[in-house]
Amino acid sequence: MPVSAIELSVPITRLPHGAGLELPRYATPASAGLDLLAAVDVDMTLPPQNRALVPTGISIALPPGYEGQIRPRSGLALKHGVTVLNSPGTIDADYRGEIGVVLINLGTAPFTVTRGLRIAQFVVAAVRRIAWQEVADLPTTARGTGGFGSTGT
Repeated sequence: MPVSAIELSVPITRLPHGAGLELPRYATPASAGLDLLAAVDVDMTLPPQNRALVPTGISIALPPGYEGQIRPRSGLALKHGVTVLNSPGTIDADYRGEIGVVLINLGTAPFTVTRGLRIAQFVVAAVRRIAWQEVADLPTTARGTGGFGSTGT
């Protein structure tokens, strides 16, 4: 399938323990994130208040200027209290290892991760690098130094 003008071509490698699983895909034509699947060989049970690194069975090569963001799936969070612990997790453009998802069970019942379960979403975003410009004073704004809660409740 040819890549459209809005698609980004990203090399992907399916690791041995990811054999037989679908590659990450968008659930609907307008989805922002691709679903990441659990590449576990045996069921993994997460007791309440526990976390685990769940393998996805894939490695990718994002081009410079992009990052991958690993985000929770709303259904797992709402129905089971399971979310991505370091959300959003960042996959840097120079990382070539397996994508892993740190899941945590904040629910009250054990949660079982099964092979092929959709465990997270993967969003690719453009990133900009910055060059610091050290100054004695910053430009003023109406908000100024007002921090947490300063613009309302």
